[in-house]
Amino acid sequence: MTLRAVVKGVGHYLPERVVPNSEFEATLATSDEWIRTRSGIERRHFAAEGETTSDMAHKAAVKALEHAGLSVDDIDAIILATSTPDLTFPSVATMVQGKLGMNHGFAFDVQAVCAGFVFALTTANAMILSGQAQRILVIGAETFSRIMDWSDRSTCVLFGDGAGALVLAAEEGTGKVSDRGVLSSDLNSDGRYREMLYVDGGVSTTGESGKLRMQGNQLFRQAVEKLASTAETALAKIGLSGQDVDWIVPHQANLRIIAATAARMDVPMERVVVTLQDHGNTSAASIPLALSVGHQRGQIKTGDLLVVEAIGGGLAWGSAVLRW
Repeated sequence: MTLRAVVKGVGHYLPERVVPNSEFEATLATSDEWIRTRSGIERRHFAAEGETTSDMAHKAAVKALEHAGLSVDDIDAIILATSTPDLTFPSVATMVQGKLGMNHGFAFDVQAVCAGFVFALTTANAMILSGQAQRILVIGAETFSRIMDWSDRSTCVLFGDGAGALVLAAEEGTGKVSDRGVLSSDLNSDGRYREMLYVDGGVSTTGESGKLRMQGNQLFRQAVEKLASTAETALAKIGLSGQDVDWIVPHQANLRIIAATAARMDVPMERVVVTLQDHGNTSAASIPLALSVGHQRGQIKTGDLLVVEAIGGGLAWGSAVLRW
């Protein structure tokens, strides 16, 4: 018998406020055309005043549970990826646990910036395979609008807020790549690249949350090479290649990065789930958001082979292969 961690349900939440590119034209030397051309982004959602990361994560989690046909009593753990927590502590995951009325099990956060959901998914998979838990809520949620420098047109137009969640559950498999569930993963990090993407504040330095800083051109070059490499590594672990993939579900940061990565993997864009035009870069929320939207659109179907891959500050990057 081979144990697999299988996706049982998926859901997402986006704040009500939609911010089109044109809204930035009043305060920045930018335009809708400039933003679309360089990123592929057309609009994004911003959290309302008082709306927190845990609020959005909770709403996404409820939808994922409903889709799975499960209640909170069926869940053993919550693993939540975020870089924009409500508070320094406690974790957002425990806040979601409280909002759900879940008085059992355990919950904790994972912080790997935009790669956070891949790290959380891989952690949840390992816990299920080890017998630590049977069913885990895996969530990515961010309020990046709270750490933007609104005078920096190179960053503030790129990011948005939102949350996505999925339920992973233990199931018996055959040990073959035809099994449903997480089939392989690959995680990486390299602290030498810290300056490419970081926030210039924190508890033990400035005592304030700080603002996001990014070296876009350098990060672009690193992203394409590292994303293609990690996806190919995860596929090679189970004897597959890009030709076997039904869908790439990438971190939604930049359309040019997504297209270049798909080309490196020899996967046509028709087999790539793209949502960033509507959401912007939602960091750790972007992959679960894209999974939920892709499923909702009817793109992702039971039995499809998916590759999820992401890169974020650290630098941290990774991928996972799963059959839906």
